[in-house]
Amino acid sequence: MNIVIFGANGPTGRQTTRQALAAGHSVTAVTRRPDAFPVTGPGLRVVGADVLDPAAVEPAVAGQDAVISALGVPYGRRPVTVYSVGITHIAQAMTKHNVRRLVAVTSTVLFDTAAPGEGFLFRRLLEPAVVRFLGRTVYADMRRMEDVVRESDHAWTVIRPGGLFDTETVSDYQVGTARLPGRYTARADLAHALLHHAVENRHVRACVDVRTTQDTPTFLDLLRKEAVGR
Repeated sequence: MNIVIFGANGPTGRQTTRQALAAGHSVTAVTRRPDAFPVTGPGLRVVGADVLDPAAVEPAVAGQDAVISALGVPYGRRPVTVYSVGITHIAQAMTKHNVRRLVAVTSTVLFDTAAPGEGFLFRRLLEPAVVRFLGRTVYADMRRMEDVVRESDHAWTVIRPGGLFDTETVSDYQVGTARLPGRYTARADLAHALLHHAVENRHVRACVDVRTTQDTPTFLDLLRKEAVGR
């Protein structure tokens, strides 16, 4: 299968690229910095392109069977447009080249419901602080991105993971079309879900939660990592 991955040089994109190559797919990895892309292997084509440039996006989409968007930006105060503008250009290129399958990443908080079983402190204080302050501009653009996807006529699936953390192996993760119990999603599990949905046409025109239940970090671990990253 021919698969193009946007945001391929991010942590999730690299995981998805490696898993797709290991499964025998032909992968086009799209990144703004192709010289810094660390993944190699038969069946891989690395393309330098910015999703904000529609002329650069179009040739990367041509000839593909499926598109995976693993676009991501860190929290910050400045307005974010990468998700919504990027997916607009991707969707336009898909229409032009008759590519139907699209799988994209946003966030579990877009379910707009509390995680089942969470205590008062997390539901009323910690998560709202992240959504309304730390990640306000990111989540706002994710919502715009989802609107663009829904309004398209493509065979789309939106994957909404929880707080992301790094592992190298795929676990027995959970998947559902409503928000699941738990706070975290391993990037290996997210990558597996992205690839599985793209290849198997699972949950078409639906939003899907992916939740890791094994060896998960604490909420403070993720906040410390985010603070260091900034």
